[in-house]
Amino acid sequence: MRKLALPGLAIAGAVLLAAPARTPAEQALDRQDRLALERLVQQAEEAAQKGPADPAAQYNLAAVSSTMAQLAMELGDKAAVRQVAQSGIQAARKALAAKPNSAEYHRILGTLCGQIIPADLLAALRYGRCALDSLNKAVQLDPNSPMVWLSRGVGNYYLPPAFGGGVDTAIKDLQKALELDPRLADGHLWLGIALRKAKRNEEARRAIAKSLELNPGRVWARQQLEKTPRQ
Repeated sequence: MRKLALPGLAIAGAVLLAAPARTPAEQALDRQDRLALERLVQQAEEAAQKGPADPAAQYNLAAVSSTMAQLAMELGDKAAVRQVAQSGIQAARKALAAKPNSAEYHRILGTLCGQIIPADLLAALRYGRCALDSLNKAVQLDPNSPMVWLSRGVGNYYLPPAFGGGVDTAIKDLQKALELDPRLADGHLWLGIALRKAKRNEEARRAIAKSLELNPGRVWARQQLEKTPRQ
């Protein structure tokens, strides 16, 4: 007997296949809205000051600061990257002091440390070790988290091979993130960027195009696709 497709089940399936919802900070990043993101950082700072012993408030500040650092990097403002990332690192460490076994807290600390490296190469030794240790700890605590693998992949993209990073290591981590969650738009974006660095331009364009398919509002992804050679 031929099975009938039920509309309700089809809708549910479409929801399950949809890309994960973006936070307000991520939405501001997508459209490169610096003012909106700066307001979110300020609100997070005020909340963290009111609850200095609240790890969730400190984590939120660290997470929003990391998003702001990413935007500053996209806009070429290295001074802002260093400033906001260093502030975020302090908040992440406060969060970890309260919850030392949180994979997510280790992930955000490692991400922030990694973000400083391309903005301040003289600090690569100091922050490279922080990024490597924190992201490896996050993987150890939660090896099934696609965000953990994504963050480690981005960290390894910026981390010199002498410190255990490099583009080949980054590609493997990013592929692992996408194996765990194929809907991860930023995973496809960063995989494309890493593939381009490895001179695999055709694969890079496919990956970035997939990122845009999942998140068409990401301005930086469109910029990265435009600067990726077709061959």
